[in-house]
Amino acid sequence: MASHSMGLSLHEAARKMGVPFTEENEPADGTVKANGLNFHYLEWGDPKNPTLVMLHGVSQQAHSWDFISLALSPEYHVISVDQRGHGDTDWASDGVYTLDAMQADIDGVVDGLGLTDFNLMGHSMGGRNSFIWASRHPNMLRSLTIVDTGPETQRRGQDRIRDFRELPNDLDSFQEFADRVKEYTGRTEEQVLGALKYSIRQTADGKWSWKWDPATRNRTRSGDDPNWNTEKLWECVAAVDCPSLVLRGSRSDIFAEETLAKMGQVMTDCTTETIKDAGHLVQGDNPVDFIAAARGILSRTNG
Repeated sequence: MASHSMGLSLHEAARKMGVPFTEENEPADGTVKANGLNFHYLEWGDPKNPTLVMLHGVSQQAHSWDFISLALSPEYHVISVDQRGHGDTDWASDGVYTLDAMQADIDGVVDGLGLTDFNLMGHSMGGRNSFIWASRHPNMLRSLTIVDTGPETQRRGQDRIRDFRELPNDLDSFQEFADRVKEYTGRTEEQVLGALKYSIRQTADGKWSWKWDPATRNRTRSGDDPNWNTEKLWECVAAVDCPSLVLRGSRSDIFAEETLAKMGQVMTDCTTETIKDAGHLVQGDNPVDFIAAARGILSRTNG
């Protein structure tokens, strides 16, 4: 039996983590053309229910939201998107992964799927993309949830993620990737094996490689997009006009408590919360408390 077939199924992993879910839902794969690229997304639940769009962090993909989607999909129409250069979405042929390009991507995906009056949730890179997009589209969102990111991020966490992403992109076996992810996340072998299959692919030469474009490293290495300085990003969060929830992992080395508190002060109708026993990968580290927090704002804005 291949090592990557021994991981837990989604429903097994969810039960082990204590994730509350009532239906063994599975997502449907979809593709939408937007901004010149083919975007892959996962669709959960009944389209007649309120829609929740999810955007992942750098080096992640749509399946990074699976625990959350599984729990929320009986009540919400969940759309989890692979952003440009990640997962099964096209890589940018020009190697451009700027905030402006990603804003145009979200515009195109929203238009292509015909979305209006929806909820938006984003983690890390996806969180920053989300609050910028929200600031540009007043009266479009029922709610916004930002996960472990803000206008300012901590250097220590940035360096840790950069070092991880700078490791060799091609390895000889699936297990080598599993060992690397276990060391990085502290998760068990069976948890890692169950999720890792969505993050890497086998190449024609038999090696295994991440399902993200190596050119996205340039985005991280150069730091903040020069067109989007800290002052401009603070203006964006202050301009968000919908009810918002900002979450921080208690062990996060990316998102400072001071930044969380300031966002709670400058944003309109904003709730802030620190999720215990979680690092930067909040929704994977402590999905139970994450789901409870998310339900709070979603139930209030979609009742």
